[in-house]
Amino acid sequence: MGLIQNILAVIVVLGLLVTFHEFGHFWVARRCGVKVLRFSVGFGKPLWSTVDRHGTEYAVAAIPLGGYVKMLDEREAPVPEEQLSQAFNRKNVWQRIAIVAAGPLANFLLAIVAYWALFVVGVTTVTPIVGEVTPDSPAAQAGLSHGDEITSIHGDAMRSWEEINLKLVSIIGFNGELAVEAVPEGSSTPRLYQLPVSNYLVRQDPPQPLQSLGITPWRPDVPAVLGQVVDGQAAAQSGLQPGDRILSLNGEPVEDWMQFVAMIRDNAGRTLEVGYQRGDEQGTLSLTPGSNTLESGAEVGYIGAGVQQVSWPEELQREIRYGPVEAIGQAVSRTGEMTLLTVDAIRKMLVGLISPSNLSGPITIAQISGDSARAGMEAFVGFLAYLSISLAVLNLLPIPVLDGGHLLYYFIEVVRGRPVSEQTQAVGLRIGLAMVGTLMLMALYFDLMRLW
Repeated sequence: MGLIQNILAVIVVLGLLVTFHEFGHFWVARRCGVKVLRFSVGFGKPLWSTVDRHGTEYAVAAIPLGGYVKMLDEREAPVPEEQLSQAFNRKNVWQRIAIVAAGPLANFLLAIVAYWALFVVGVTTVTPIVGEVTPDSPAAQAGLSHGDEITSIHGDAMRSWEEINLKLVSIIGFNGELAVEAVPEGSSTPRLYQLPVSNYLVRQDPPQPLQSLGITPWRPDVPAVLGQVVDGQAAAQSGLQPGDRILSLNGEPVEDWMQFVAMIRDNAGRTLEVGYQRGDEQGTLSLTPGSNTLESGAEVGYIGAGVQQVSWPEELQREIRYGPVEAIGQAVSRTGEMTLLTVDAIRKMLVGLISPSNLSGPITIAQISGDSARAGMEAFVGFLAYLSISLAVLNLLPIPVLDGGHLLYYFIEVVRGRPVSEQTQAVGLRIGLAMVGTLMLMALYFDLMRLW
């Protein structure tokens, strides 16, 4: 059932993103007088198609992993003389730039609309209260302690753990003292804490922003009760089911979920005797955690199961909500922040500050799409917005084959006063295909590594 949900969720997500992206190209092309021959969502043989009065075919194809807008163009096929004025290649350079840029811009617009909807409806967050502080960690050295509420980092106000994590990820590679303001438990006055860090999160796989500082967020007691079990993974193969409460591992009592997770991670590939309770009945079974190798070489266990959600105290929950007009500015600001974060992450990956193993491909996207859909509309819409921004940024990279590569050629044409030669573009196309192909293979490889 989980696999089916993941597949349906990724089809919905990619379908929306691709449709908006290609509609951007389509809409501007029509406004510039270019004849659009086909608007296809998906690749391969059309499963459904229709033709409008302008002669444009709209199609939904069998492979839902992309899409395209095919325009009249002399470089692809002969064009009747009476239609030459409608050919893409006959338009001036600024019109071609507008048509190509419209796709990524449509994805940015989709993200803004998604964030606007979230801010108008209201986003529920958890107050960032420090739970535990690891001894001798940067947080401990600075004096942070249990019960402190983090209110700002480097002068930027923080309202939730999500905002804190995004801020911390944005400063990967930081050296020096991290300025954190927090309100101590029982006080109303914030204090400034200076956390000493060096090469913060550099090549960490995966990045653990809070753990690296020695901070564990406060959480209500989380019993070791399974909320989700992934088909085909160790937990499901052993016979565990959603709702089962884990009582012991190899005879050692399990007090809470975090202890259970720690014990699983420390026993990769080892067969464990699990004591569990299902309803009013108790039993035992054998469980062999799978093994995952981190970039550091460490082997960690996993079983393909999630925790059953628990309720947070109302006094520690916040709802971030804005009026329809104010939400526009907030949505634009959040889209800008996420765009800069994505661009900066790409830069840091190129210079070696972020491990390339953090690349994600279709398998990870499908898993996260399914997880966010199961978590509720708020999580799903937020993930849709972030993925839309990622797609826009990726397409704007100056790599031939992508929209950014075409824009690079057109801006060179603006400067030189004449188009880039067909031969140069053909060489660039081969280089671009090799780069994109390599990137896709790497993402798929890391997807499979995470899955295994």
